[in-house]
Amino acid sequence: MSLHYLPPVKPSAIALGTVFNHGVELAVLTPLLGQTYQRAKQANTKEEFMNSKEASSAAVAWGTSLVGSALQSYGVGALINATGTLSYKGAAYLGALIFAATSAPTYLAQLLTEKRPVDTVAVGAASKILETVGLSMFLTWWGTRTNPFE
Repeated sequence: MSLHYLPPVKPSAIALGTVFNHGVELAVLTPLLGQTYQRAKQANTKEEFMNSKEASSAAVAWGTSLVGSALQSYGVGALINATGTLSYKGAAYLGALIFAATSAPTYLAQLLTEKRPVDTVAVGAASKILETVGLSMFLTWWGTRTNPFE
């Protein structure tokens, strides 16, 4: 398999998009990490905390969140390049399409089928909208093309 089929994206756009997206995800994961931090302060020693289940689950959540943020940043950057999106309006539409294709069915099912509370679903939807629409607009602002003169 050749990598020529994967569209190039500026590495700095992937790095900054990862930081942006990871920041949004950490805002959602903060309650989990906050409880883990409190347990770490209550533990007698660093070694005792490092061997606990809380530390390993927090590390796994942080690591998978970071990798997922990087992959999502590359994917959105590649879509921006492949579609030729240059304006913020186009980036907002692209981000909204990504949200509608990947997340909207989940939130509709949570509201209509599972009958979850609206405020709980709204928080998740707002963070996912920020991850998709916000990320596409941020990457459009930063620039994703490796050679903008092509």
